[in-house]
Amino acid sequence: MRIAPPPASIWHTLRHRNFRGLWGSGAIYFIGNAMQTMAAAWMMVELTGSSFLAALVQTAVFLPMFLFSLPAGVLADITDRRRLIMRALMAQAVVGCLLALLLLAGWAGPATLLFLVFVAGSCTALMSPAWNSTVSDAIPREEMPQAITTVAIAYNAARALGPALAGLVFAEIGGAWNFVIAVASTLLMLYAIRRWPPKPHPPSRLPAERLWGGMLSALRFARHSETVLAQLVRTMAYSGTGSALWALLPVIGQRQLGLGAAGFGLLMGCLGTGAVMAGLVIGRLRARVGLERLIGGGCLVFADVMLVAAFSRTPWVVYAALVVGGAAWMSVMSTFNTATQTSVPPWVRARAMAMHTLCALGSFALGSALWGAASDIFGLSVALSIAAVCMAAGVFLAWPFPLRMGDAQAVTQTLPWDDLSIAHEPAPEDGPVAVELGYRIRAEDAARFLEAISLLRAPRRRDGATFWRVYRDLADPSRFTERFLVTSWADYLHQRARTTVADHELEVQVRSFLLPDEAVVLQHYLAEV
Repeated sequence: MRIAPPPASIWHTLRHRNFRGLWGSGAIYFIGNAMQTMAAAWMMVELTGSSFLAALVQTAVFLPMFLFSLPAGVLADITDRRRLIMRALMAQAVVGCLLALLLLAGWAGPATLLFLVFVAGSCTALMSPAWNSTVSDAIPREEMPQAITTVAIAYNAARALGPALAGLVFAEIGGAWNFVIAVASTLLMLYAIRRWPPKPHPPSRLPAERLWGGMLSALRFARHSETVLAQLVRTMAYSGTGSALWALLPVIGQRQLGLGAAGFGLLMGCLGTGAVMAGLVIGRLRARVGLERLIGGGCLVFADVMLVAAFSRTPWVVYAALVVGGAAWMSVMSTFNTATQTSVPPWVRARAMAMHTLCALGSFALGSALWGAASDIFGLSVALSIAAVCMAAGVFLAWPFPLRMGDAQAVTQTLPWDDLSIAHEPAPEDGPVAVELGYRIRAEDAARFLEAISLLRAPRRRDGATFWRVYRDLADPSRFTERFLVTSWADYLHQRARTTVADHELEVQVRSFLLPDEAVVLQHYLAEV
């Protein structure tokens, strides 16, 4: 028996030139953004002394992900990704230059700082799904988990290095220069996209999806894909509760530990360092302990770290705890991200990444504001203690929302089973369209047939159907009709094109109950009144 080869090293992905170039420029871009975020948060503490406004910087950075990730994911799936990324990066560079000039001149107050950080975050939100899918396309599918971990290491290394560098820049030449460095990192990313542009979308004779319709398709997919829905719910719960530690770190550093800007940068650096250390072993750890044990352990460890940060007054104890917390954060969030990206077919991949980002960073942004307000009202220690309890309670989500990785059959698209049998093809916008499939089976197989065909409900609804039912013929107990509705003819054509190998196997199982010499009768109806 042939023994399967061990999984490739995460660094093995860097042999792909395009991936290596995108990864390297992305790492520097992440560092620039981390420096900008740290500088903005510390400036807000110095300007106002408010826990709420300091935490609101995190909201200004990440709230755009909640607002714009899904539309950006649709645009990445249906438009020119290169143009989308480049326009967003150019806008971010202009905003960064304006913010740096205002800060150097001393003309930027708290409101200006929050607003321009929010605009820069909006640019990042618009380009992120397209950039993520570009990186995924630069490697073979079998190396995707390792590539996701490699990107996560770069992102978390930036969280470690960026704040530390920002603290040094803040202390030596002034906080405003962090924003100048962030602009330079944005321009480098812009060059990388010009040098290693994303692959164009495959040509298709199908009508292009509209923005609103594409958003509905993504939401419908998530709602009717048990795998993706579980991952998104778990991501949202973990990120929303864990945001308390990230958002309140400036307050922990200044009020509880008596640190300056450089000390705060070191706090952030400890979280990032732990995340990088976890990234080096996460693949082997995930394979050894399994998804649920890894996620559950990560939740409990991060809850403990929040309690240490809530009550300890000793800097080195908090530093050590934050290294462990960063490792737990990386282990859990990387697992959620990998599970999402491996569970979706290509047509919805950018939108799935956008929904993951929306759940992760959107809940992070809202949670940051919530925990900042709770800190001002109840006190820092109480707010972090409540967050720790909520984080630990997240372990129980494993029962209603179990996690699993996607397999190749569930994401590989194939040709639909039946050819269209229509006299005249409707216009793309015509609809709604009713589709009926007639089956004639042995009456004694009815129960098993209904059990098998019920499994088609999820893929039909997931890929575009707004309604799905199976009917029995009252005049002939051997006849059953599957009926579903699709909003328009264009949506129906897209639904047919989204059939996967796993869906095809379900239909094979359903058709195995047909009487000998019987075929499925496919009929289409277009609404007239």
